[in-house]
Amino acid sequence: MQIASNESLTTIDEVLVEKQNDQAVIEVTRRWVVDMVIGLNLCPFARRVSDSGLIRYAVTDAGDSEDLLVALEKELVALAASPRSAVETTILIHPKALSDFSDYLVFLNYADSLVRRLGLLRTIQIAGFHPQYQFEGTTPESPENYTNRSPQPMLHLLREESVTEVSGDRAALAAIPQRNIKTLRSLGKAEILARLQRING
Repeated sequence: MQIASNESLTTIDEVLVEKQNDQAVIEVTRRWVVDMVIGLNLCPFARRVSDSGLIRYAVTDAGDSEDLLVALEKELVALAASPRSAVETTILIHPKALSDFSDYLVFLNYADSLVRRLGLLRTIQIAGFHPQYQFEGTTPESPENYTNRSPQPMLHLLREESVTEVSGDRAALAAIPQRNIKTLRSLGKAEILARLQRING
């Protein structure tokens, strides 16, 4: 019988800790989706895919833009190859990369270029979520920013087909941003922050 060395045991322990950390990140993100996105009805199709278990939550340990692009390419290819009955949408969480929102915005341009390079334009689109998210024309304190403020930096990979189905009523779709602004303003920043604190545990 071969006995594992202390070095190999340390490596195994590190892997187990990393997996536990990844699972913790996923659980917080899942609570955010359920309590904020679905609970406040900020997204018209989130409840269906969440209740059906069709959201893939993935965590990458990428620490910079280059490694994150590699991870993103892998998830884009996987989503495109998967049937909708198995995976409808993917949330790629990257806690170690792009903590600064301005860097994150720059990366979104590279992400869109990657979608085009892979031939997935009009097949998959990417939506951005970040703890510091700020819409153009708003202040950092504006409540509407919290529609896209997630616990960790993340990239939401959406099938265009799913978006098209939801957007059959274009008037209703166009009204969503204003409705969300009203919802969050009426909720108030104190309650929004209290919700996020509960989500983060």
